Amino acid sequence: ALPAFAPAPRLSPALDAAEQGAVYPGAEYREEYIDAIGLDSPGVPSDTTTRLHADVLRSSSVSWDVEQPVVVVVSPYTNHNDGGADLSSGQGPNPRFYDFLEVTGALDRGYTFVQVDLPGFGGSGGCNDWGGPVEQRGVELAVEWAASQPWSTGKVALLGKSYDGWTGLMGMARDPEGLAAVVSMEPVYSGYRYLHDDGIRFTNAALTPAIFQVYDTQPGALNDDPEYHVSGAPQLWCLGPNYLQQQLDSEDDAFWAARDLVELAAGSDVPLFLTQGFLETNTKPDAAFAYFNAMTNPDNRAWFGQFDHVRGWEREGSGYAMGRSGFAAELNRFLDEHLKGVEPAVTDPAIAEQDNLGRYRAESSWPPADVVQRTTELALGSYADGSGSTRSTHGIWSLSQPLPHDAWLAGEPVAHLTVATDAPRTNLVVNLYDVDANGVATTISRGAVLVRELGSSTHEVALYGQDWVLPAGHRLAVRVVGGNTDWWQHLSTRTTVDVTAARIELPLLREARTTFLDGSATGRLQQHLGQSFDIGAVDATDVVFDLGTALR
Repeated sequence: ALPAFAPAPRLSPALDAAEQGAVYPGAEYREEYIDAIGLDSPGVPSDTTTRLHADVLRSSSVSWDVEQPVVVVVSPYTNHNDGGADLSSGQGPNPRFYDFLEVTGALDRGYTFVQVDLPGFGGSGGCNDWGGPVEQRGVELAVEWAASQPWSTGKVALLGKSYDGWTGLMGMARDPEGLAAVVSMEPVYSGYRYLHDDGIRFTNAALTPAIFQVYDTQPGALNDDPEYHVSGAPQLWCLGPNYLQQQLDSEDDAFWAARDLVELAAGSDVPLFLTQGFLETNTKPDAAFAYFNAMTNPDNRAWFGQFDHVRGWEREGSGYAMGRSGFAAELNRFLDEHLKGVEPAVTDPAIAEQDNLGRYRAESSWPPADVVQRTTELALGSYADGSGSTRSTHGIWSLSQPLPHDAWLAGEPVAHLTVATDAPRTNLVVNLYDVDANGVATTISRGAVLVRELGSSTHEVALYGQDWVLPAGHRLAVRVVGGNTDWWQHLSTRTTVDVTAARIELPLLREARTTFLDGSATGRLQQHLGQSFDIGAVDATDVVFDLGTALR
C-alpha cells in the first residue's frame, strides 16, 4: 500500500500560463510541499518532518480530478532562482526540462510533470548529501508522493540527465511503490567514481563539491512565497563535513559504499532507458556498463555512442548531439509502454551502439555476444611517476604489427601490471591508441590506478569502454606512464616505477557488422579525432598483438 501523504498547506494557488509568465505554455501549475520523515540529515532528529518542494505541471485543458501517469524529475538544479526561471515576476517553475515537454508533447499526451528539489536545494529542507542516504530517501519519498496523489494513476517515471539522471538510479536502488520506469541520460553511477578513479582524483574533485555547497545555500526567487524560503533555508552545519568526506580517496570507505549505486541497485527490475557517451568528459563511462548489466528487466535499453554530456533530443546544428534522431519518439514509446500499458508499434533495439566511424547499429548486449578477449604481453621497463598529457610521448610504449585485417574493439580493455616502487602512492596510467600508417595516434581509451604499496604489487587497470574499428594497416599502441593530466589530478612522487610484468586484454568482435541504423558522426567525435598526434619519434617496443582472425 502507498504511504499516506497529508495534503500540505499551499500558499500559492494554481496558476495558468496567462497568470504566470514562467509557466510552460498551455500548462497549469501547482506548487506543493511533501512532508518527509526519515531523511536523517546530519544534526536533525530522525523523527523530524522536513518539507520537500515540488512544482507540478499538467495541461490546462485537463481537470485536476483526472488521473494521469506522472513523470518526475528530482534535481538539485530546479531552484526557482536558477536556470532561466523568472526571478522578478513569479515563483517558478524552473524551466530545466521544458525542452522535454516540447519534444515529447508529454502534457498533451496525458502526462503530469513534476519537478522536486532534492533535499537541501531550492525550496526543499534537509542537507545535500552527494547521492547518499538523505538524497536517496528524498527520491523515494518524491516517487511515493507522486504515485499517491488524486491526480495520479499511481504510475511514475523518473527522468533526468547528469545529477538528476543520478537521482533516477537512486530510485532504482530504493524501489519505491509506484516507480514504473527510469530514463537516465549521462548519469553518475557512483559518487566516488565521479570524483576519483581507483585512488586518483579527477580534475574536478575539489571544485565540484564546493559548487554544490553553493547551490545548497542559494535562495529562491524574490517573489517566491515565504514557505519556499523557510522550507529551503540552508542547514549550514551540513556543508563542511559533506565536502570533506567527498575528498576521501578510498572507495572502501563506508561513506562511498552508501553512494555506490552499482551495488545498491543491482538486480533492480525497474525498466531502464539509459544513455552513456563513450567520449564523456563529465559523467565518464566508468561503471556505466557494470551498472547496466546489473539491472534485470528484459525491456531495458540504452544508447551508447560517441557523444558527450548531452540529452538524447539535443540538437547540434542541423543534426543531433548524439548523432541520431528518434530519441524523443523512442522515449515516448518507452513511457507509454511502462506507464500506460500501450504496446509499442515499433520494436526498438535493446542497445543502439555507435562506432568511431559514426555508425549506429543494434546490439542485444554489452559487450556484444561475439566478443573475444584477446590477451597480449606488453613491453616492460621503467617510467617516472610524474605529469603528462594524453598526447605526451614519454613512458613505456608497446606498438603492434600493422593489422593484417580490420579489427573491431567493442567493450572494456583491461590491463594487468606488476610494478615495483620505492615510494607510496605512485601513479599508474595506461593509454590505448589507434596509430595510422603515418604514425599519427588517436586515443581509444585510458585507465588509471593509484599504487599505494611500497615494493612490488600487481594491479588491474580497467580502461573505459569503447566501440572502435581499426582498419587494416593501422597499429595498436599501449603506453604505460605515470600521469595523464588531461584526465586526472595527480600528486606525483617523481620517483622511478619499474614495470616487471604487463599484459592487456582487448575485447574484439569476431563478426563484422554490415547493417546499420540511422546516424552520423557527432561533433564530439570530430573534436576527439582532431586531437590526434604524431608518435613517429617514440621509442617503442614492437609487440605482436593477438588480433584473432579476420572478421567473419
